[in-house]
Amino acid sequence: MKIIRISMLILVLGLMSFSAIAPVKSLMSKSATATADGTIVWKTESIDVGQIPQGTPKAIVFEFKNTGKTAVVITNVQGSCGCTATDYTKEPILPGKSAKVTATYNAANKGAFTKTVTVTTSAEKTPKILTLKGTVI
Repeated sequence: MKIIRISMLILVLGLMSFSAIAPVKSLMSKSATATADGTIVWKTESIDVGQIPQGTPKAIVFEFKNTGKTAVVITNVQGSCGCTATDYTKEPILPGKSAKVTATYNAANKGAFTKTVTVTTSAEKTPKILTLKGTVI
């Protein structure tokens, strides 16, 4: 009975080790290729819009240029709250070309605000966090 338990434990551990090794290798090689070939440079990562009137949505445009050797794809854009709608270039951005991410802030409440937009691309391992701030009057 003890031999069967030990055999089952060895079998389970052996199968787990095979399933964990293969995906890690393939993910690492894809990430290394994406970051080596695609590079993006943001015009600015933070924009202060100053004072904006209450009740009037404000569109803030963040621009970047693909300075790499391969096309870059924006895979996800997420505002930090429901008060910030986002839009972005959906087509692949070819080397040497520029693209934009637009964040539209709903200026419903008076007062100072600071919001973020998280942008995930095929060119970077970690998402880029863009900041917009201002005061609703």
